[in-house]
Amino acid sequence: MSHTPHELHEEFPHLAARITELKTHDAHFARLAEEYHDLNRQIHRAETNIEPMEDLAETALRKQRAALKDQIYAMLTAEKA
Repeated sequence: MSHTPHELHEEFPHLAARITELKTHDAHFARLAEEYHDLNRQIHRAETNIEPMEDLAETALRKQRAALKDQIYAMLTAEKA
């Protein structure tokens, strides 16, 4: 499979250690990251015509990915308690 853009470590390279930390210690973050990863793969398969889909469906997936990315970023940059 070709290289897939938009992986979390590529989107937030300056927060790579924090991503790893939260994936390990925060179950909610780990679920969000996994959901992001799954959406990202679906979008990539659609973009490369491995699993084509209608434009509206692909756009809806992109919007979901963007919303998840916003949630993930908020968690990554939140102050530690």
